[in-house]
Amino acid sequence: MLDQIKGLHHVTSMAKDARENNDFFTHKLGLRRVKKTVNFDAPDVYHLYYGDEVGTPGSVMTYFPFPNIGRGRHGVGEVGTTVFSIPEGTLRYWRERLMKEGVTGLKADASFGENRLLFDGPDGDSFALVEVKDDERAPWTHGGVPADEAIRGFHSASLRLKDGGATEELLKFMGYEPVDSSGNIRRLAIANGNGAGVIDIETLPGANYADLGAGSVHHIAFAVENRAKQLEVRKALVDTGYQVTPVIDRDYFWAIYFRTPGGVLFEVATNEPGFDRDEDTAHLGEALKLPKQHAHLRSYLEKHLQPIEG
Repeated sequence: MLDQIKGLHHVTSMAKDARENNDFFTHKLGLRRVKKTVNFDAPDVYHLYYGDEVGTPGSVMTYFPFPNIGRGRHGVGEVGTTVFSIPEGTLRYWRERLMKEGVTGLKADASFGENRLLFDGPDGDSFALVEVKDDERAPWTHGGVPADEAIRGFHSASLRLKDGGATEELLKFMGYEPVDSSGNIRRLAIANGNGAGVIDIETLPGANYADLGAGSVHHIAFAVENRAKQLEVRKALVDTGYQVTPVIDRDYFWAIYFRTPGGVLFEVATNEPGFDRDEDTAHLGEALKLPKQHAHLRSYLEKHLQPIEG
């Protein structure tokens, strides 16, 4: 069993409208936009990152807004619900806030003994807020949400699968341990991780497969401290029979990718070098940052990418 993985690093999804997406996360949820850059493989599409003050691994939601993309279809073989941690006793505040902001799909319930509020993203994305006692992670406090109520980072993510057995074994190999079960959901967690250490496996044998589009999670990333730890994980996965990409430089972290038995795309990403490698912390996410291979496209992109503010 591996011990290098410390929980979630980021979750990357698809959207249709960059301005609407930015407003949802920075205004409605009060997160900070920590990076405004472009898709490495499609530079005419933004890659937007939202999180806490510095984009701490375990707090970062990222998006590819494709203007002409169709709505995704939810099903098995995908990440289901992405869940954020909020302080104990703040669910009423969030319900009132999201209702006032016109957020749809609001539903309060309890899961594994934790109070939560389910809600939809602008493209039908599936999200939830869960009350967590003594989550000491520092929130972003300049997004319009008071510090006592603000999101602390990720709590968990769920995987919707036809058969969860092989993916559960993979997660155990990656250092996750079973901690509870409820109906068709198995909960696994990383001990002593980064605060974003829970994965729920929801088994839906009769469901249709998901179809990728706006509102779909593209991939889910797990955090390791550095490149040396990442290489250890990569070797162990390859030795186990997984087809893993070479290490890819994503400017703000190094990444490897592999497809899981249930069809979900996993990434293992480094905590280094971080989002302040090319911007001062006080101004994260303000300027358009381009990967060096796309730097020559700046004048074109600045004219053709959708304005996010204003």
